[in-house]
Formats: sequence, C-alpha cells, structure tokens
Amino acid sequence: MLVIRPVRPADLPSLERLAGSATPRLTNLPAHRDRLEERIARSQRAFAGDIDAPGDEHYIFVLEDLERGEVAGTATIRAQAGAREAYYTYRQETLIHASQQLDVRREVPTLALSHEVSDATLLCALSLDPRYKGTSAESLLRRARLMFISQYPERFADLLAMAFPGYLDGQGESPFWNSVGRHFFVRDYQEINYFAGVRSKSFVAEVMPQFPLYLALLTPQARAAIGREHPDHESAMNEMLAEGFLRSRHVDIFDAGPVIKGERERLASFRRAAWHPVRIRPAHALPDAEPAMIANQRLADFRCVVARYALSPTGQLMLSPEHAELLGVEEGRAVLAAPLALPGADADEPGYDEGEL
Repeated sequence: MLVIRPVRPADLPSLERLAGSATPRLTNLPAHRDRLEERIARSQRAFAGDIDAPGDEHYIFVLEDLERGEVAGTATIRAQAGAREAYYTYRQETLIHASQQLDVRREVPTLALSHEVSDATLLCALSLDPRYKGTSAESLLRRARLMFISQYPERFADLLAMAFPGYLDGQGESPFWNSVGRHFFVRDYQEINYFAGVRSKSFVAEVMPQFPLYLALLTPQARAAIGREHPDHESAMNEMLAEGFLRSRHVDIFDAGPVIKGERERLASFRRAAWHPVRIRPAHALPDAEPAMIANQRLADFRCVVARYALSPTGQLMLSPEHAELLGVEEGRAVLAAPLALPGADADEPGYDEGEL
C-alpha cells in the first residue's frame, strides 16, 4: 500500500538515495547529506508554521511503500520560487532588426535573462525509484502536491510552475550549457548543476551575461535543445499538460529545459476535486470504481493515497478500513477526492501561453 506524507528526519538516507539516482541529477535535490538535512528541517518548520501568505517555505513529501517498508519517491513544493533570491530563467523573445535603406526586416529569436517566475509556486525536486515508473505511484507522487495546495490555498501563489530537466546528449552533456554557460563559468554542466544545488543560483546574476542571447549565434545542437525536456521526463510532461499546465516561453538557465505554468483553479485536479464524508466498508464489499487520489484534512499529518472513487447513493465516499486507517479518518469525516485519470488532451500540442509567463 502506498501513501504520500510529509518528510521526516528518519527519511534522510532515502532522500540521499533518491537524489543520487535521479536522472538527470536535480539542482533542487542535491545528493549532499548536510543540504538534505537542512531541507528536511525547513520542511518541518513549514508544515508546523501558521502561514497566511506564500514565502520561503519548502514542503517536502515522500512516497512510502508500507508493504516494503521503504520510501520510494520524493517531491517538493516551493511556496514562492524566488522568496529568498530571484529565480532566474531565460525568456524566449523576438527582436526586430530593420533598415528602410536596405529594405531589410528580420525577426531574430533571442533569450533574455528573466526573474518573472520568482512569484510563482514551484513544483520541483521529484525523484522516484525506477521500480515504480509507469505505475499509479508516479502520478500519485506528482499530483498529490496539488491535493495539498487545494486545501491550503493561502500558503501558495495562484500561479504554479514546473521546470523540467533539459535535453542531455549521450555523454550526459548539455549542448545548451556547452554553447552558453561554459564560456562564463569554465565548468562542465554536471559540476555547475551540483554547485547550484549545494549552494545557490545567486551567482547567475553575477556572472551570466545580462544582454539578450541571439539564437543564431549558438550551435545548432544548443538551439535544438531549447525548450526540450529530457527523454526520461516526456511522460511526466505529457501528464502535466493534460492536467492543464501550459508550456511557457521560459527555459532553464543551465540546460534550457522547459518551464510550464498553470493557474491553479484551471487545473483538472482542482476543478474535479470534491469533498465527501467517509463511509467505511470491507474492501471486498466496495463496488468497482475508477481509482482516485484521496487526501485527509490534516496539515502536518497530511496523507494522500490511491483508492476507488466509490460513492454511496447519499454521496458518501466508501473506503476500506485499511485506507481509512492510513488516512487517519473515521466514518463521517470528510476527505478530498479527485480522479486519478486525467481528461483527454492533445499532449503533443505545445501551446505557448502569452500571459504572465
């Protein structure tokens, strides 16, 4: 049986393992014991705090497999991406170069350093044990965060964002980094990615060029990598696009991975979520039904599981005793439920958004 819950200090070895096995390595999940320990402590303060507006809170969740007695995944919510320091991205833009005398007009694509995403709530640092890839555990880990945000909206921004790892070549190198950042830092991609995770990205503003980058001056390989997610994250991207996120014009400053965004009230998990009082029945007596994410109403003791979305004629959500105990709910208490399956969407259509991002 799988459950999403807040991280605990005892989960540190599991987080180290998940950080070390992430593909590719994640800036916001460094394989560094001291930094992970600090982040666990910060997460515990966030869950325990009385908060009425998003700030520098990090909420770390883990996916626990109770049958195996192990933590199989982790994912984080940063309440405000740039609360402590600006969250930098590159924004894809177009400059027009024209000359009436020469009768020339050219639209030139560029990348401009930006910190517009700083005010958004960031869904980040997701790593899952490979044994659970392609199962409902993957969707539960990724989207249970939305179930938490929907219950405590005052803690988060109206705009949610996700930065996906960018394309790397067969040697694990970033064509974009090699064409841009390497010239300013004289370090390879993996080294600078680890450095940013262990320390911070504040050095970006100090060293990276402040002027627009003309794409025509980059290598063809670098241009092809802009806005392209790592192959291992394509299914995750498709799921979040089906959720209602949109590709934005922002990309990561290191590997040019895509940044997607979504207004939370327009996302499927928010629109389709509903509160139901619980009715407990033996598992064998529950009717067949589509699976759903079911979450309790507890802050520090938040739990989210996958169970059947089986309703009684009076609108009660029927749960097995095992799921009820796992959620810590008694009969008559309300839980939040949202279908695990997402409505059909054309996940191949990139659909750039012209709004805030």
